[in-house]
Amino acid sequence: MTDLHPVRRALLSVSDKTGLIELGQALAARGVELLSTGGTAKALREAGLVVKDVSDVTGFPEMMDGRVKTLHPMVHGGLLALRDNDAHVAAMNEHGIGAIDLLVVNLYPFEAALARGADYDEMIENIDIGGPAMIRAASKNHLFVNVVTDVEDYDALLAELDANDGKTTYAFRQRLSQIAYARTAAYDAAVSTWMAGAIGEETPRRRAFAGEVKQTLRYGENSHQRAAFYTDGSNRPGVATAVQLQGKELSYNNINDTDAAYELVAEFDPAESAAVAIIKHANPCGVAKGATLVEAYQKAFDCDRTSAFGGIVALNQPLDAATAAKIVDIFTEVVIAPGASDEAKEIFAAKKNLRLLLTDALPDPRAPITAYKQVAGGVLVQDKDVGYVGLDDLKVVTKKAPTDEQLQDLLFAWKVAKHVKSNAIVYVKDNATVGVGAGQMSRLDSANVAAAKAGRMAAELGLDESLAKGSAVASDAFFPFADGLLEAAAAGGTCVIQPGGSMRDDEVIAAADEAGLAMVFTGMRHFRH
Repeated sequence: MTDLHPVRRALLSVSDKTGLIELGQALAARGVELLSTGGTAKALREAGLVVKDVSDVTGFPEMMDGRVKTLHPMVHGGLLALRDNDAHVAAMNEHGIGAIDLLVVNLYPFEAALARGADYDEMIENIDIGGPAMIRAASKNHLFVNVVTDVEDYDALLAELDANDGKTTYAFRQRLSQIAYARTAAYDAAVSTWMAGAIGEETPRRRAFAGEVKQTLRYGENSHQRAAFYTDGSNRPGVATAVQLQGKELSYNNINDTDAAYELVAEFDPAESAAVAIIKHANPCGVAKGATLVEAYQKAFDCDRTSAFGGIVALNQPLDAATAAKIVDIFTEVVIAPGASDEAKEIFAAKKNLRLLLTDALPDPRAPITAYKQVAGGVLVQDKDVGYVGLDDLKVVTKKAPTDEQLQDLLFAWKVAKHVKSNAIVYVKDNATVGVGAGQMSRLDSANVAAAKAGRMAAELGLDESLAKGSAVASDAFFPFADGLLEAAAAGGTCVIQPGGSMRDDEVIAAADEAGLAMVFTGMRHFRH
């Protein structure tokens, strides 16, 4: 038996009317009978197409505000009947059920209602029932039935019909079926996740995850790994919602690093000052605030010029010409910013491989988000680290209290440390990082790495003493021993911010006092693994 089956009768019922008229006209031109419902039927008729209402097929009018219209054997029998099963064919003939060869359905706009913050009652009304039921029925019977749930597949359907004289292949129907099941799964995931939040269920018994492919990537972290970029439907400003103005396609590592950079720079309010973050391998190699973007960029760049080469640059204000001119002095992979001037775009245009991503806003660093991490046999789920520490949250624990200027640097260092892989030690001076120690197995090692970087950079800049001299020091978690703190002091640190909470806090505080350091506790840690 051939795997080719003709499309003679189609049921169209869509919320998104994009491309509907063109599709209806193309199907009618190929001799396909059109069935439809409600607003879809109205739109098709207004375009001059002949359409039969589903209510005429079922013998029942649409009722209950449209909640009941397609949930009927005349519809589901037409979708589910096996054309090569004599008993099914006999039942169709006995009850006058006509076969439906093509189902075109897109669902009530639940995700759009969620994105605009609709209230509970409106969300409930945007839960589609008949649509998913029909999609699942048609998908199950893909041996004979085509199901289209995405507007972007309309052209592929018509091309398939043209290539096969009004018929479709089994492989084509299989592909449509897989897409359709993924669509209903994503829809149910959105509904269940929303409802868990709406009723305050923090750890639901079952949790669904869904995404829509935005980009098929050449490879993952390494060339032997397959990869793709999926979006989750949220409207959080960042790499998923940005518009790419120029440059090559983003790679897996580009996307990961750009996300890290933009989330970090968003910690700094653009209304207060310009800020720039330079990221390499998901860790900051330079972060700074300045009176202007170009000043902030230069300060961030001067933290670690070597690592900045080939890095990702994130800005908290629109890119201007002066900053653009500085950035193109070295090879940079990606720049992401909330806008750019025409002059800045012209400067970047000369660097064809430089990717420029523009967003319409910064992400809210305190907005609650759910974070996921895959482990063998499961997924770890937690709240994203949106912890915030302000001036009033700090507790001075040493004999010496930090000055106002030191407090500002300490808070700056703390924001940066939140985005550095643990163990993290960050040296800051004058609202700019001067040394970053990331991802070491001990806090002492991180302090050493950060100090070494500060010393090397000072030599490169022709300075007589380490950049860490007179700096504020942040530790993402408590010092379990005094050695790491003393290493920071030896490097030139004068004040320290850390969570506290170690069994040896008294010992560490005493060491800080003896070294003449000012130290504050936050009561909050920022592990980042």
